[in-house]
Amino acid sequence: MGIILKNKVVVVKVFNNNIILVRDKGIEKVLFAKGLGFGKKFGETLNPGLMVEKLFKIENEDNQRNMNEVISRVDPEFFALCQEAIVDISEELGEKLNESIHIGLVDHLSFAITRIESNEEIENPFLVEIQTLYKKEFNLAVKLAKKIGDAINVKIPNGEAGFIALHIHSARNNGNLSNTIKYSSLSNTIVKHVEKRLDIKIDRESLDYARFLIHIRFAVERILLDNHIKNDLMGVIKKRYKVSYKIAEEASIILEKGLDKKVTKDEIAYLAMHIERFKSSIEKA
Repeated sequence: MGIILKNKVVVVKVFNNNIILVRDKGIEKVLFAKGLGFGKKFGETLNPGLMVEKLFKIENEDNQRNMNEVISRVDPEFFALCQEAIVDISEELGEKLNESIHIGLVDHLSFAITRIESNEEIENPFLVEIQTLYKKEFNLAVKLAKKIGDAINVKIPNGEAGFIALHIHSARNNGNLSNTIKYSSLSNTIVKHVEKRLDIKIDRESLDYARFLIHIRFAVERILLDNHIKNDLMGVIKKRYKVSYKIAEEASIILEKGLDKKVTKDEIAYLAMHIERFKSSIEKA
């Protein structure tokens, strides 16, 4: 079912025959409709009652400014291709994504394609964490990367799909990409710390690893929201698993520095339980 425009809008940019950017009373909107852009020109007025297939708004002034900057240096067809892919993702999720993805992801992909075409190696230090924590977003990112890659004849690697997944996850959660990256980095740092202290290499395909990452993810949310949980076995854990509890205390310091929040002893005890699983796996090996 289409969307009917209620107000007069002014054409700001024509990307291709199907996608245009318009201004509607201070709000910028990207409109999708077959043949909509054909013959349209900058400054042209479109009257109320026009039906379009898809529409997304850019209401934030900073986002409007950033989008205009991206538009000025990105090929219009590439911009349109990215927008179509993003809207497909939104529809597949059945969710309205934060408007920032329409700018940030296009900007990121534009530079990524340039690096790929220059044969520059793209490394994603959080790829395994992303695949584990944001499985749905990663699968959608792989699909988006294939759509865009096929259209421009460029193979976009999984490492880059991982970054796309972060954009998608961020857009599902108020658009704060820097926090999404920071939390993935915290998980990565804690895992490496546990490996160093136990002198092991944790199997990134193991169930224990997946559980640990998921625990850290929700622990971060609880810590940020001051949503304290009770661990009735805290005393037993601290006494029985002394090494794991000590490492958990060290991990909590990493969290406190990264989040600027205090980590409770109950949370430390839960971390210790997960670390003890890794420690036990060494002893059984």
